[in-house]
Amino acid sequence: MTIARHLFALLMASLWGTISLAQTPHACSAAFVGDKMVVDQYTPEGKCTLATSATGELTVQTVELSATSSRAVEPIDFKVAIRDKATGTLRLFADKSFRRVPVQQVLAQCTKGDRIVLLTLDARYALPHNEIFIR
Repeated sequence: MTIARHLFALLMASLWGTISLAQTPHACSAAFVGDKMVVDQYTPEGKCTLATSATGELTVQTVELSATSSRAVEPIDFKVAIRDKATGTLRLFADKSFRRVPVQQVLAQCTKGDRIVLLTLDARYALPHNEIFIR
């Protein structure tokens, strides 16, 4: 575990303790393909990448974070958009929301260098790593 990860966990715990009653708590969430979290590390420096050949179900789930591990807890509703590498245009993948979607269906509309952008539908969920670079 890196020092940055420990500091991030400490910061998150500190911030959580200072939330006032007037604020809505934000549950941490992350993108998953299958049972693997897409972000390489749940820190401000974390990177999300997927190969064009990735398979499995894409989900966004609340996560339980500790200094030594992170695990998926519960799927949440999300929408999918794709940011075009060449133009920067962001377009909706589908009008509907998902709890899970085969990642191959999303990747079929992507080319290398595009980004999959995930949007939560409920302000209670924080999704800091919401863009996935396609390599």
